[in-house]
Amino acid sequence: MRRREFITLLGGSAAWTSAGNAQSPGPPVIGWISGSSPGSARPTVAGFRQGLRQLGYVEGQNAHIAFRWAEGRYDRFAEVAAELANLPASVIAAFGAPAALAALAVTKTIPIVLTSSLDPVRLGLVASLKRPGGNATGVAFLESELVGKQFELLHEMLPKTTVMGLLVKSASPNAETQMAAVPFVTQALGLQIIVEQVDHDSDLETAFAKFVQRQVGALVVGSDAYFYGRRDQLVMLAARHGLAVICYDREFVVDGGLMSYGASVTDAYRQAGVFIGRILKGDKPADLPVQQAVKIELTINLKTATTLGIEMPLSLLMRVSETIE
Repeated sequence: MRRREFITLLGGSAAWTSAGNAQSPGPPVIGWISGSSPGSARPTVAGFRQGLRQLGYVEGQNAHIAFRWAEGRYDRFAEVAAELANLPASVIAAFGAPAALAALAVTKTIPIVLTSSLDPVRLGLVASLKRPGGNATGVAFLESELVGKQFELLHEMLPKTTVMGLLVKSASPNAETQMAAVPFVTQALGLQIIVEQVDHDSDLETAFAKFVQRQVGALVVGSDAYFYGRRDQLVMLAARHGLAVICYDREFVVDGGLMSYGASVTDAYRQAGVFIGRILKGDKPADLPVQQAVKIELTINLKTATTLGIEMPLSLLMRVSETIE
């Protein structure tokens, strides 16, 4: 069994063969849908397992996790959601709005625990935050709405930089919210903002080349599981082109990125694990209010700042939640 779980974790392609797992007296099957990839998701998987343990569920002992990974391909969400519904899973954890929308499209009976950086009410995922009302609940955080603040932080750090960039995933529902901040940033900070949209991994190289060509001095990477799964590539491209980049999650900074500002994605996954545990113990999604992640963290990699020749303003350092050296 442990070998099988290992294969499922790494590949996400092998299905659990017992279609009756959710109904059998054996351990419940927890479905997992993520737009990321197994390797890049280790911190969030660890957070999720921690949340499950808080409610007494340990993978491989009294619970199984059926991992499914879209790996940045949004066209895969419908397929993997259907796989999990057909197992059937006892409950499905859907990370990101596209994953949650796909899960809700295939089942109105299996409980769904979602995380979303967009308003789940506006997206039709739940009826309201206090009373979700259907088969879905979970965690909402404000990453997509923090783009303006991220530009402010870059401007505070590099006040002489007048041209900045915004990188978004074109197929992401987050992209519209992120790009909507551009006119306000332009007016409030007097910046010129260059927006580049990407669909595939090869687009990242092209986007960074365009940023450099247009003399972009600093860059905001929009929130999306696609970018979370490509942290190493983003850090490499930022270093190669000497760009100051701010992302939405601290793991980007841990991996060598300059700065992050946003809610903790890993903690959101932990909270999702807690929700899963509560549902497995008998709570109904309709009765579990959507939890809002309101704690926002500023993380700075001082070594990367030194490499880029950036002297961090004291005003920023006084507000930082964590420095990485």
